[in-house]
Amino acid sequence: MKRIGNALVECVPNFSEGRKIEIVERLADAIAGVETACVLDTHMDPDHNRSVITFVAAPEMVVEAAVWVVALAAELIDMRHHTGQHPRLGATDVLPFVPVRGVTIEDCVKLAHQAGERIARELSIPVFFYERAALKPDRVNLEDVRRGALELLREQISHEPARAPDVGPLSVHETAGAIAVGARPFLIAFNVNLRTSDLTIARQIARSVRARHGGLPFLKALGFELRTRGLVQVSMNLLNYGETGMHQAYDAVRREADKLGVEIVSTEIVGLVPENALDTTAEYFQKLENFTTDKVLESLMRACE
Repeated sequence: MKRIGNALVECVPNFSEGRKIEIVERLADAIAGVETACVLDTHMDPDHNRSVITFVAAPEMVVEAAVWVVALAAELIDMRHHTGQHPRLGATDVLPFVPVRGVTIEDCVKLAHQAGERIARELSIPVFFYERAALKPDRVNLEDVRRGALELLREQISHEPARAPDVGPLSVHETAGAIAVGARPFLIAFNVNLRTSDLTIARQIARSVRARHGGLPFLKALGFELRTRGLVQVSMNLLNYGETGMHQAYDAVRREADKLGVEIVSTEIVGLVPENALDTTAEYFQKLENFTTDKVLESLMRACE
């Protein structure tokens, strides 16, 4: 295992490919080939048609690894033929930089801007900065940046000033689309799967629990259909797990599901989770699918050192 230094940045690119494992493996291998970069986790979802690769690297190399894998994704993923449940802007949909140790969120903002400028200049992909890296107040929230997904952006980017990228061309890349590049604190991606095929139920529950509509603080939620399983899913991002953790998010979903007479089948963590965020006695933990210690951030970090 390659040795990494004291200063460390996490990067979590989300790719619009969750069905062809050979493509996702090539993307992960490209990251791993960069000095100091260590791939911690790879998650694929065929219904979302999306994969999430989590890696860490030294600050001086993390941008190199990020730009390199975005370039490869632009070659391997053709958005003209992409279908999936999850909203997305491009072959690499989002590219967030997260402070792990020895760096600040301000450092990650600078890294995000460096990466975005290189992606725009070298790959001719339009770039939108979001979260802490946002240059405009209406682009802090990713859902605002991604509203209407690639299809609407393709129509509007050239002639509506509000949809112009922060850097890059006033047209989407023919095959790679566009990309959102950001900096943020650590978040937990946590899903709850429901025993129903009624998507309106998942969407109703998501609306009830998310912060934007008066639900739990620091919680984002969407409802998705899992066609391959005949289920629906409440997909959540916990932006501050110290304030709203998986226990609180699960209980909120369960209360709404109980009102609608729907059973919770299982839960899922996408990507990694800090050790102090887990409660092994909680009901959500007993329902976790395919959970192992390889999902715990600290365990994988130790393996990289």
